[in-house]
Amino acid sequence: MAHRFLIRDIPIHGDLILAPMAGFSDIPYRLICREFGMAMSYTEVISMDGVLWGNEKTFRLINFMPVERPITFQILGNDEDKITEACLKIEQLGPDIIDVNMGCSVSDIAGKGAGAGLLKDPSKIGRIFKKLTSALKVPVTGKIRLGWDNQSLNYLEVAKILEDNGASLVAVHGRTRSQFFHGKADWDAIAEIKQALKIPVIGNGDVKCTADIEHIKRHTGCDGVMIGRGAIGNPWIFQRKDRSQVSLGERLQMIRRHLSLMQAYYGEELGVKLFRKHATKYITGLQGVAELRPRILACSRSDEIIALITSYMERTKNHVAA
Repeated sequence: MAHRFLIRDIPIHGDLILAPMAGFSDIPYRLICREFGMAMSYTEVISMDGVLWGNEKTFRLINFMPVERPITFQILGNDEDKITEACLKIEQLGPDIIDVNMGCSVSDIAGKGAGAGLLKDPSKIGRIFKKLTSALKVPVTGKIRLGWDNQSLNYLEVAKILEDNGASLVAVHGRTRSQFFHGKADWDAIAEIKQALKIPVIGNGDVKCTADIEHIKRHTGCDGVMIGRGAIGNPWIFQRKDRSQVSLGERLQMIRRHLSLMQAYYGEELGVKLFRKHATKYITGLQGVAELRPRILACSRSDEIIALITSYMERTKNHVAA
């Protein structure tokens, strides 16, 4: 199979990627998305401090399965020496790529100069990437937003700095930090970045259905598409299949499968607890689910979740038939 693009010397055989989302882009869900056609895996983001302190939870977030390769570890930090030390440490765990998060908008992170906070200091970004690309054997990539706010749209400057300092790919969320996830993603800005760079560019933002995938690719010329919220509870998007095309039976089958993977990975009790938010996303768009969500979130056992959703789907099926 011919590759779509290269991250330095690593071929990527596909154009759709699950965004690294805390609490959602874990091993169980990544495995499902890979089966459905996702081209590569990004771990949930980890902090440089968690790595340097040897935090067990931090290292659990970058566990991966061999089938996930190419696998990208995503890290955030605001100190060029510490982040380099942390990346050298996690490189020993065998990632194919290491990605620096410059898009996280959470106040506790961005407000302290990490994540999207780095966009305020392009020169520091240059120093970080120069150090990382000199020190690491694996390719280094970056995920950015368009700037801190509409008065500081420095995405072209930042993107060029990344390329000039050895970055092998840039993923672009077409919003500023001040937008968080509100407003419309600016695909024109992503197109500008793609036209300005020689390295691959991944487009991200407002991809909610299969038509959006083709629209963002045509509009921006991006090499691949990163899907975040539009992929939660919707792995079928990696098959280029919309939610409206997924039957109730397929949804229920996937809920059972995903829940089973969560329990196998996290254990019975924690697996159920962490799956509940996924379960509510699988029923998004169905009629009358508003009253079902709080009941799912209160479940403590897997059989309770399955019974609730099965009963709802039976009632829905009968209503549609009538």
